[in-house]
Amino acid sequence: MARNTQVAAETAAPPITTILSRFVASHRSRGWTDAVEHEAHRTFYNWLGCAIGAARHEAADAALAAVRMLEPAAQATVLGRTERVDMASAALVNGITSHTFDFDDTHLKTIIHPAGPVASAVLALAEKNGVGGRDVVDALVLGIDVACRIGNVMYPDHYDRGWHITGSTGMLGAAAGCARLLRLDERQTAMALGIAASQPVGLREQFGTMTKPFHPGAAARAGLLSALLAKNGYTASPRALEAPRGFVQVVSDKRAWDEVTDELGERFEISFNTYKPFACGIVVHPTIDACVQLRAQGIVVEQVERIELRVHSLVLELTGKKEPKDGLSAKFSVYHGAAVGLIHGRAGEHEFSDDVVNDPRVVAMRDMVHATVDDSVHEDAALVAATLKDGRRVEVRVDHAIGSMQNPLTDAQLEAKFEALVAPVLGVARSREIAGQWRGLASLADVRALTALCRP
Repeated sequence: MARNTQVAAETAAPPITTILSRFVASHRSRGWTDAVEHEAHRTFYNWLGCAIGAARHEAADAALAAVRMLEPAAQATVLGRTERVDMASAALVNGITSHTFDFDDTHLKTIIHPAGPVASAVLALAEKNGVGGRDVVDALVLGIDVACRIGNVMYPDHYDRGWHITGSTGMLGAAAGCARLLRLDERQTAMALGIAASQPVGLREQFGTMTKPFHPGAAARAGLLSALLAKNGYTASPRALEAPRGFVQVVSDKRAWDEVTDELGERFEISFNTYKPFACGIVVHPTIDACVQLRAQGIVVEQVERIELRVHSLVLELTGKKEPKDGLSAKFSVYHGAAVGLIHGRAGEHEFSDDVVNDPRVVAMRDMVHATVDDSVHEDAALVAATLKDGRRVEVRVDHAIGSMQNPLTDAQLEAKFEALVAPVLGVARSREIAGQWRGLASLADVRALTALCRP
């Protein structure tokens, strides 16, 4: 019976490794709409700000200390710092910093943060080789398409099993992006994807620790290495993604193969990328948005007796920490998100610092927040009710939080977020100089002109 099941699965699976390899290797440069092109630039810009913003975080210090023990050659920039390391280590560290604040981009259909693995690998390789911006944008779009299409094939089953899907698909996107940048042919690209398919990284158990941002960094490094191996003749199974014992069928019971092939080369998953206004898990954002709206209505903490949340079960599964003790764990606390939204009217990186998490006023406010599961409320929605000491009850419903596809950040809001992240690291003048170039990324003759600006 098991053998019959295996044979049926093998027959049903299309040759997606070959299909994606051909797509990455042969799709024409800028073969997409102006809207896709613009979103690619927004994605890169948001990723760059997140990576630079966390450059001085203790996670970055620890990661750099580790990779420098390998005595790497100075090939590529660690964004926001003076150090230059080998390109694989740069991909790792920049991938870590881009996700450290949990402030990065999100492909909402899969909850993948695709730029972390893909942009980190692509920029490190591009800097080493002196590549132009046009090739970087092409590699970014195509790499993200591969990662997110494979994510579409498996989500939510793969995620529900406990995989951190950003890491466990990111190595494929990074490999695809680097293969494109290296101009690998179809067969070499298939080998790069095959090598990467044996290197999935990331378990959800690590959420709330430094190892969560390690996942996109490790995926970036794995994808870059996979492309370099393939370029030099290293081989892998040409059916590494779809075979019965290949990546997809091993790590997921959901295998929506058509998600790879439908409108391939016409619909680009980067079009569905979103950018966070709040520095925490995406499922907390509707609650924060609602509490910010309560504050805007004039409700202050001293008036509040109780805050009631009605949220989807996934929200409490991912962010149910009632009493976080530090900034990293607070990013997975819907209770903390509600508290800082009402007290501060925002939820940037400062509001997830250790000092704010342990502020007695914030702790007291968290204790007033009570959450109830209601699966009639969508994952990206929240119902928030404030009961006041004078007996009044004020309710706010958020169906689509700011930063969602239906209520996206504008370019101006993205630029303000970038400056808030980058200015403390590189200064306001340098931040604005970098920001002045983001729309023209594709026209850069050599991306090293950009990475030079990203060092203090």
